[in-house]
Amino acid sequence: MSDMQQMTRDGQKIENGSFAIIDQEMAERHGGHDFPDAQWQVVRRAIHTTGDFEFADLFRFSAQAVERGIEALKNGCPIVSDVTMITSGLSAQRLSVHGNSTHCFISDADVMNTAKANGETRAIWAMRKARDEGLLNGAIVGIGNAPTALLELLRMVEAGEANPALVIGIPVGFVKADTSKDALAQQNKVPFITSLGRKGGSPLVVSSIHALLYQAE
Repeated sequence: MSDMQQMTRDGQKIENGSFAIIDQEMAERHGGHDFPDAQWQVVRRAIHTTGDFEFADLFRFSAQAVERGIEALKNGCPIVSDVTMITSGLSAQRLSVHGNSTHCFISDADVMNTAKANGETRAIWAMRKARDEGLLNGAIVGIGNAPTALLELLRMVEAGEANPALVIGIPVGFVKADTSKDALAQQNKVPFITSLGRKGGSPLVVSSIHALLYQAE
């Protein structure tokens, strides 16, 4: 066995051990949970990523959200994000199984220039560029940093300009983060995964997408 194979096997063993501890502590210290298994795979990875069991109380799923996300991945859907931390954090090996591509336009020169000229955030114009590139319909859209990106995406969905297969909206912060997630959870036009309140961040979007990728194998 090569050193890399041994490292991979050891890493998987450690991860599985962590999941077993989370399952045990969830049952013994936190009163268990009511998530179906497919959803629990997402929530458990969020707890694993953060060490925070409160996410078992904060995560919300629309009906069939996980199933829709898995189906989209199996169909080779693109993944669009608000920040490059998400695209950089996703496993290239997992993405290659079904040929899923990743896209983030937040640092593109045209996005930055247009946002500055219009006095709006780059995140808004990055979502608009994704729409104009024809990437949003049928996509998984992951937003972990910019509430304005999530609010703009919801506006486009409401206006019939975009129809993602799944929105994973978990922006972190103190300005509009909680209200943008509330807006996502209260709409019924697009499947969603979110976590209510101020907590969130790009690592949670990455962990959520990885949970879907593992289930899409």
